[in-house]
Amino acid sequence: MSEADPLLECVVNVSEGRNPETLEALSRAIAGTPGCYLLHRDVGPGAHRTVFTFAGKPAAVWEAAYRVYAVASERIDMRLHRGSHPRSGAVDVCPFVPVSGISMEEVAAGTQELAQRVTERFDLPIYLYAGSARVPDRFNLADVRRGEYEGLAEKLRSPGWEPDFGPSAPHPTLGVTIMGARPFLIAWNINLEPGASLLQARQLAARLRGSGTKQRPGLFPGLKAIGWFIDEYNRCQVSCNVVDPDSLSLARVYLTAVNLAQQLGTGVTGSELIGLIPARHLRAAANGFCIEASPEEEMETAVSVLGLNELRPFSWPDRVFETVFRAAAQTDRRNR
Repeated sequence: MSEADPLLECVVNVSEGRNPETLEALSRAIAGTPGCYLLHRDVGPGAHRTVFTFAGKPAAVWEAAYRVYAVASERIDMRLHRGSHPRSGAVDVCPFVPVSGISMEEVAAGTQELAQRVTERFDLPIYLYAGSARVPDRFNLADVRRGEYEGLAEKLRSPGWEPDFGPSAPHPTLGVTIMGARPFLIAWNINLEPGASLLQARQLAARLRGSGTKQRPGLFPGLKAIGWFIDEYNRCQVSCNVVDPDSLSLARVYLTAVNLAQQLGTGVTGSELIGLIPARHLRAAANGFCIEASPEEEMETAVSVLGLNELRPFSWPDRVFETVFRAAAQTDRRNR
């Protein structure tokens, strides 16, 4: 594709993090779609969830997303699913992000077309959220997903919670799916020291997130957070979605978490990025920590400030959206 072509990103979250054959089948379905590039796959065995990031021409991205549903319908059974991450379906949430040359309104319209196609083929209930939401109560993903898979039958019967597409009963193996157009967000986990309790993780999450608790608001509007325990790391994390990264510095959230964790009797040891991040948001984490640095030096400083190397080596060229997409497109042109 050329730089003049519209560019659309999809960051689909699938409720499978443990079956290598299923993950490979999903990867092949995405990567095998002409005009679409599979940029990253983030597998979480403890959460039993995988985030696939892919991008390309809008028609190709819609098609790749449809193929994800086709594979999930053959290989994922939500009746057997257990994991630490909240979820309502096999393809739990399928967000589409306009990158360039396409508007949020156009993406919302394309999401509705895909929803119609998916529900007709798989008889799957579909909720639209974020920029595709038809009613205000469905803008927030957490509100739509509340009750999770186990509560779907009751939720779908509740007044005001009829699906936007499909039947008012959960699919027996796929549950429901949630689709929507949204801006970039950053999925990011703050690591607590081994031995930190789940209660401490949840208390820290409540202090940080904008919604806070019923008793008091949190510190950062534009931040969603929950505390959880991840088996493969044998530690707790604060799992964050930075939904307003243009206004909220990762470094500010991280350093605040360090101070609050100490007050709670534990410590922050690093953090973990899920999926990809736009270059400007990673570089912003270096503001105030380096002077007259090159963009590459700013990236390295941000990695250090946020402790992104703690759980595994972190190579920023492999995790910055623009860099990864550019490399994928160049490889595609060379292979033609």
